[in-house]
Amino acid sequence: MMLGVMCALLGLTVLGMGFAFLSTARKLRALSQRFATILNADEEATRIVGVARQKLVDAELESARILATAQASLGRLQAENATELRRREELTAEYAKARSIYDRLSQEVRQLEENLEDISFGLYKPHYKFDTPEAYKRELETVSDRQKEMVRAEQAATCAVSWSVGGSARDGEKMQKQYAKLLLRAFNGECDAAIARVTWNNAIKMEERIRKAFDGINKLGEVTQISISSGYRDLKIAELRLEHEMEEKRRAVVEEQRRIREQMRDEERAQREAEKAQSEAEAEETRFTKALEKARVELAKAKGEEHARINARLLELEQKLAEAHAKSVRAKSMAELTKVGYVYVISNIGSFGEGVFKIGMTRRLEPMDRVRELGDASVPFPYDVHAMVYAEDAPALENALHQQFATRSVNLVNMRREFFHVDLTELERFATARGLKMSFTKVAEAREYRESMEIRRSREHRAADVNSTKKAFPESLQAATHS
Repeated sequence: MMLGVMCALLGLTVLGMGFAFLSTARKLRALSQRFATILNADEEATRIVGVARQKLVDAELESARILATAQASLGRLQAENATELRRREELTAEYAKARSIYDRLSQEVRQLEENLEDISFGLYKPHYKFDTPEAYKRELETVSDRQKEMVRAEQAATCAVSWSVGGSARDGEKMQKQYAKLLLRAFNGECDAAIARVTWNNAIKMEERIRKAFDGINKLGEVTQISISSGYRDLKIAELRLEHEMEEKRRAVVEEQRRIREQMRDEERAQREAEKAQSEAEAEETRFTKALEKARVELAKAKGEEHARINARLLELEQKLAEAHAKSVRAKSMAELTKVGYVYVISNIGSFGEGVFKIGMTRRLEPMDRVRELGDASVPFPYDVHAMVYAEDAPALENALHQQFATRSVNLVNMRREFFHVDLTELERFATARGLKMSFTKVAEAREYRESMEIRRSREHRAADVNSTKKAFPESLQAATHS
């Protein structure tokens, strides 16, 4: 029985194992179906490696293609960049050349420009110190003779080489002379034009024009190696300077002669006034003397109140006689001494502004007549007198004042204009140091100028009031209409 049981158990076990085997087989079959593609690992690995290698080869080929394309593009760009650099260098060189030509032409145009607005007013320094125009003229003739000598000696234009034409040295020499003559004619024409146009405000420009013409004409002769000599150029510049300075000296002489004539007229007028005043003073002195003698006779006969009245009259006549005598002596002194006169300090605020004073002198017997003449139609307002002093040597005193304040002269070219930027306190100190009895009026009345300014301000205020009324009127009218 035990055996049967054991057999039964064994059968059951075998059956269970069969079922387990079938189950395992099914699972294996399912797994085989599921992982059928990778059952052979070596084959799959080999396949994957093959695919990867193929992709790597493809990637390397693509990279090589891209690199080749990039290198080709880089080469093209480098070539284009080199071309652009060369073009840039060419353009830079062309620009520099064009700029140089432009600057040269602009300089030449400025040299030829005659419009005063475009002329640079350089300060011309004289090169000669002759005293008269005649001295300048003699020096000018000497310079002209030296130019002619250089031309005759064939030193004005020279050739560095000896040329021959058609194998003929003689024809070559003839060609050289003709070309040199042509260059000299061109240069002389430029110089003559510059000398003819030279004025006080373009002398430096005209000198530069001659130098430019010299350089330009010599550049034309570079091919034949014929050039104008620098010595001939210097003589032309000397001619320009002499012509200019001679004209300036003539102008100065004319100005000096005008001043002398004005001074002579003033002296003659002062002389006539002094003689007339002397004659009138002597007549007045004679009249008062006779009246005084008559009063003395009447005084001897008078009594009481009449005596006192005549005595007062006698004292009055004696005072007038003394005044007439002093006036006669002063008029006689001024008629005999040409240096006697008055030095004055005057201003004209309306014409020249604050702080500008005219320091001058006059030999007039009545110095205010001269001040009134200065304030005639040439200036819009009359002068104000700040000081007036009588001097035995008026020209010396006037010159001392002018020298003291020379650096403050309004006109630094013509010192005879007598206008100075100076303070009255400085003038007062100068007078005190020289022992002059001069009283200064510090504040200028300038009556007409100040009244004119007040009228102008009043008109401006009235015009402003009228404008404000015109602007406000429509608003007020509108407000009144709405109300």
